[in-house]
Amino acid sequence: MNDNDQQPNGNPWLKSLMIWGGIFLGLLLVVSMIGDRSQPAGTQIAYSDFRDKVAEGSVAEVQIAPDRITGKLKNDQTFSTIPVGSDPQLTTLLAENDVQYEGVAAEEPNLLLYILAQSLPFLLILGIAFFALRQVQKGGGAGGAMGFGKSKAKMLTEKQGRVTFDDVAGIDEAREELEEIVEFLKDPSRFSKLGGQIPKGALLVGSPGTGKTLLARAIAGEAGVPFFTISGSDFVEMFVGVGASRVRDMFEQAKKNAPCIVFIDEIDAVGRHRGHGLGNSNDEREQTLNQLLVEMDGFEANEGIIIIAATNRPDVLDPALLRPGRFDRQVVVPVPDIDGREKILSVHMKKVPLAPDVNSRTIARGTPGFSGADLANLVNEAALLAARRNKRLVAMQEFEDAKDKVMMGAERRSMVMTDDEKKMTAYHEAGHALVSLNEEASDPIHKATIIPRGRALGMVMRLPERDNYSYHRDKMHANLSVAMGGRVAEEIIFGYDKVSSGASSDIQYATDLARNMVTKWGMSDKLGPLQYEASQEGYLGMGQTSRTMASDETNKLIDAEIRKLVDDAHARATDILKTQEDKLHLLAQAMLEYETLTGEEISHLLENGAIDRPDEPKGPSRPLSTGSIGVPKAGRRFGGGAAPQGA
Repeated sequence: MNDNDQQPNGNPWLKSLMIWGGIFLGLLLVVSMIGDRSQPAGTQIAYSDFRDKVAEGSVAEVQIAPDRITGKLKNDQTFSTIPVGSDPQLTTLLAENDVQYEGVAAEEPNLLLYILAQSLPFLLILGIAFFALRQVQKGGGAGGAMGFGKSKAKMLTEKQGRVTFDDVAGIDEAREELEEIVEFLKDPSRFSKLGGQIPKGALLVGSPGTGKTLLARAIAGEAGVPFFTISGSDFVEMFVGVGASRVRDMFEQAKKNAPCIVFIDEIDAVGRHRGHGLGNSNDEREQTLNQLLVEMDGFEANEGIIIIAATNRPDVLDPALLRPGRFDRQVVVPVPDIDGREKILSVHMKKVPLAPDVNSRTIARGTPGFSGADLANLVNEAALLAARRNKRLVAMQEFEDAKDKVMMGAERRSMVMTDDEKKMTAYHEAGHALVSLNEEASDPIHKATIIPRGRALGMVMRLPERDNYSYHRDKMHANLSVAMGGRVAEEIIFGYDKVSSGASSDIQYATDLARNMVTKWGMSDKLGPLQYEASQEGYLGMGQTSRTMASDETNKLIDAEIRKLVDDAHARATDILKTQEDKLHLLAQAMLEYETLTGEEISHLLENGAIDRPDEPKGPSRPLSTGSIGVPKAGRRFGGGAAPQGA
């Protein structure tokens, strides 16, 4: 929404300031004019000096008024003085010294100018107070008086930044659901003749960055009807009753423009489940929610008003808000699959000059779990890298480097590591990679590196061959073994006393995975397919906490089963690395030599004992080719040598 769409005449605050500034300057001009008229001409002298000058014969002429005497000296200099009391001898003195004198009537004061001059300070104070009060009222949500309870909803126009369904890609099912609403608004008779009624509301549910707000903007661009947009936080204020007043005002505006669409972004800010706070039922947020429920589907029907809301926390919304009649549809906006990612990349790549070698399908395959916002950021990072390298086109290499940066963080080339730290990191990552290659259910290795990125000193990246929507037991056991591979490699090569803190993130991942397997996914034979732990909303709705639903004896058994899963994974990793210790040394030495190895190079090395990189220098001084694909959010990376907290 552009401010100029609402205020075509410019900034109202600046306009008001200019008006009051002009009034102030006008008043100053009037006062100065009054002062000029009241100030007599000539030099002000004492009355005694005036008599002395008359006696000396220096005065040529005078004009005598009741309150002032003015005159001219013989040298043409003018003067003025104020008489002291009644001086009956003055005329005699003037006559004796041949001074021409005359009487002047007293000047009648201008009453209007006098009152204006006296009231100037009060007018200025009143003007400043009025100006400040007006700005406070505008800040409350409207420009007029009592605007504090007015709705902050803005009506979108199509003048600038118009978005259509052609700009929305990768979420076809969600788009189809909302296209039907637009078609209903354009041709309601097509549906009503079969008894169908227009949906009263649609709730867009999805992870952050999946395109919920973009879908709403596309509806505004396609519908051709008034479209109001507001955030859920705009309803909530510190004063009780303001939010409810804004809800009423918003629906009043919508009724005047029906049929129309009202979009409420982040509705969980106002629509959270009632009764979970410390306050009573009359607090501000609950009053606002109650008013919203009544306006959406209360005693009075709101014909022609469609409510579209977006949230990434549907679990915290009040059940009364989700029922049909208020939100008839819950449209899930998922993270796109590989085809969706390719379409989204194509949309964002239209704005970027591409080199011929760029393949959006290859990039889409290497970014599982990426949302639309992540992909837009990836394209932008690639364009920035190309500009930094003074290129005219964005090539595939820029997209590959941008993915590494987005997924793993920027390379920390300036970080100085000792030879012992590099060696420890190389064996740690080699242990991850070797265990992964020997676990059939593990995802294929895409890249292994000992170049520090982010907070990790090295990492092994694995890419799934396809998008995964669920995980099997064998894959979870394989992930546990791979997680333990780095720690086991350190134990085998450097001994018990030289084990480092580099496996901290691996241990955390393995512990969380094993706990979920036991308490949530029913993958423990002793505990059975029961849920022993559930997530719940944190204190006052802040964050997520886990609540264990088990007795003390069961909790001991849960801890034992978690320990058993991790110990078994540690044992499997130990068996693999001890039986293939020669390959562990080979892979670690190659990583020390080349720093970064692709999955194909690792497989070729373990099969043939060498890496085929023709015409490429070795060691850290060479320009590295760091591969093409980074860490998928849906996949798993295992880092080694991560610095401990506070280091």
